[in-house]
Amino acid sequence: MSTPDVRLVDVTKRFDDVVAVDDLSLDVESGSFFALLGPSGCGKTTTLRMIGGFEQPSEGCIFLGEREVSGLPAYKRDVNTVFQSYALFPHLSVFENVAFGLRRRSVRGETLRGRVEAMLKIVGLAGMGRRKPRQLSGGQQQRVALARALVNKPQVLLLDEPLGALDLKLRKQMQLELKAIQHDVGITFIHVTHDQEEAMTMADRIAVMNDGRIEQLGTPTELYETPATAYVAGFLGVSNLIHGTVSGSDSVRLDRGPEVRVSAAALNGRTGHVAVGIRPEKIELGNGQPNALEGKIVEQAYVGVATQYIVETDCGRLTVYRQNASPGLNGASPGDRTTLSWSPDSSFVVDSMEESE
Repeated sequence: MSTPDVRLVDVTKRFDDVVAVDDLSLDVESGSFFALLGPSGCGKTTTLRMIGGFEQPSEGCIFLGEREVSGLPAYKRDVNTVFQSYALFPHLSVFENVAFGLRRRSVRGETLRGRVEAMLKIVGLAGMGRRKPRQLSGGQQQRVALARALVNKPQVLLLDEPLGALDLKLRKQMQLELKAIQHDVGITFIHVTHDQEEAMTMADRIAVMNDGRIEQLGTPTELYETPATAYVAGFLGVSNLIHGTVSGSDSVRLDRGPEVRVSAAALNGRTGHVAVGIRPEKIELGNGQPNALEGKIVEQAYVGVATQYIVETDCGRLTVYRQNASPGLNGASPGDRTTLSWSPDSSFVVDSMEESE
């Protein structure tokens, strides 16, 4: 196993009496696109700033490769950071903005020109070197900031909500471009965001953070299909959580409903009170699957790729997405009685939150 590019060991950060990061350990594989995801105040930006050297940990160690860097200032670490406010030099051309770090390292002449132009090409700004930042769109300015950070070939690139200032359409486009750029340059990216779709689009692995700790770490698929806690289930997309009690090795008796089947792997030895989770797109209107609940449609909304139904059941309101594969497919409408059904394999199980609320 190769040495991770970034390793945090038992890192805690306190600001006076507030614990921003609480005994966090983390390995980021070399060459990966890693996301720290969570709501504001969960500690993700503080974690990023400690990796970058802008903050020092109160306890614990930070390694870049084999080298411990805890206590070293930012300029002595082989990392670069791209912030949401691109922090470009307004009086310098695009070329000189990108060349800035190379000049500080005494790179000159054709070597400098070659590296800057190669990097501008990678970020899709070939031929724009003579422009000033103010002549560029927000997305183009973002790419200049990216090129400037990457041209020095840092071991790790840190991205702090880098797409936050862009409008939705451009943000979605830049998500795919950032992923492609990371693939091209092969440098480890660590990306902080509160936007779960952004993290899932770009990252190979995601750490979902809550209250200064990691709730769950995994691939986008693992986090979405098998969330470990109700918090992760709710933070990554819409999830229907129905409370019940374990009644067998692969069954749960719903509190105000029937017994439903789940996979034994999803139960994972749990007993007592739990919550069964089903993603909205995995529920069918109609009784084609083994698990079923009766209900009444109370709301319907057309959301482009799917129609969203809110269905009132004895177990509470459930959200169902039905794909709009062909026009006129959805015959159901508010007021209709319906049966909701789903496969046992489509369910996940988390510890019930009712005790802790």
